[in-house]
Amino acid sequence: MNVLVGDPGRPRLTWYGPEGERVELSGAVLQNWVSKTVNLLVEEFDAAPGVRVKFDLPVHWRTVVWALGAWRCGATVVLTDPGAPAEGAADVVLTVRPDAWQRTGAELVAVTLPALARRFDGDLPAGAVDAAAAVMTYGDVVVWAPEPDLGGTALETPGGEHVTFADLVPPVAGVERGARVLVDGGEPAREVLRALLAAWAADGSAVLVERDTMAGLRADAPRLARLLETERVTG
Repeated sequence: MNVLVGDPGRPRLTWYGPEGERVELSGAVLQNWVSKTVNLLVEEFDAAPGVRVKFDLPVHWRTVVWALGAWRCGATVVLTDPGAPAEGAADVVLTVRPDAWQRTGAELVAVTLPALARRFDGDLPAGAVDAAAAVMTYGDVVVWAPEPDLGGTALETPGGEHVTFADLVPPVAGVERGARVLVDGGEPAREVLRALLAAWAADGSAVLVERDTMAGLRADAPRLARLLETERVTG
């Protein structure tokens, strides 16, 4: 994450969501979100190497923040297919549907998706953490976090693929240094997360577009061209 704060005011992640939602995170703001998330994961759930954090979330800027936070403290990000049955081993589950997971025995974190939401919209099972409300109570600087084990599993996909921390960031040879890239949120979460890591490793930034919004852009070439020009996408 150090590359993100080399130029702290520069946009590093721009999100286009449904109904015209746009969220832009500078390097400093993204770092702050990740640090708060790390502090929550460590203090609430003892997140560390060997801890499995399951993501029952769509591709979203909040998903990216939580993945970065989990990796920062060495935990394994376990991806699920959207709408998949609420089952499978995990220590912590990040979800938009906490009721579905309440009998699994995992610690639950309820994640709300609207950009301006300050709390989860709905009742929470006993013991579940409201991500939007809780994360804001933690500090902007990581107090302490365990170091990742480079040989440990950083990412586990629904198909059973395991990616180690040593191999998590893809080679950046094909990514132009400093490029601003367009990332299709309709791609599998694994591909989205690794595309973002590759862009940041090359000191770049990304415009992440939600699945349905991206489909609409691809069907409207002039609108897509305007977005690419407005966001100064170069790759």
